[in-house]
Amino acid sequence: MQPQELLPFDGSAFYRPGFFGAGDSERMFRSIMDETPWEARNIILFGKEVPQPRLACWYGDLAYSYSGITLDPRPMTPTLLEIKHRCEEAASAKFNSVLVNLYRDGQDSMGLHADDEPELGSEPVIASVSFGGERNFRLRHRENKELRQISLASGSLLVMSGLSQACWMHDIPKTKKFVAPRINLTFRYIYNV
Repeated sequence: MQPQELLPFDGSAFYRPGFFGAGDSERMFRSIMDETPWEARNIILFGKEVPQPRLACWYGDLAYSYSGITLDPRPMTPTLLEIKHRCEEAASAKFNSVLVNLYRDGQDSMGLHADDEPELGSEPVIASVSFGGERNFRLRHRENKELRQISLASGSLLVMSGLSQACWMHDIPKTKKFVAPRINLTFRYIYNV
């Protein structure tokens, strides 16, 4: 599959399958799986506290708050630093933090949201890397509800930039199909606001 732009307007979501080769992808998946102190958190959703439907860990320079929780930063591992440098080069951007998510099976998911917290700035660049099982990724325009979707392959890189977070929301829906565990890394730059 060739690299492709997923958004027709109002920002960019540029998808690069095979950004990491199969050998690197397997090595990085194993390393992150073994080194990460995975956390199960409760989040505030529509005013109620509910279990987050995936495991996560936050690495970087500053704490990060979303959905009623604050994540305290851990120093990035050598594997995460290696991936970060490759993503910075590809995205022509600097990153100082990464949210690492583990989707254990098809029932783990990410609800419809945008990465638009004030500490990310007005037009954040988000570099999303996937390792392991493929999952469906959807982007929905906030106003006209246009839907774009793609299956995120292991070793792929998706860079969202420009107005993508202001104009589009995205999610990873649940699926009843069998899917292997998936690790997702979302690199971003956090400002001290």
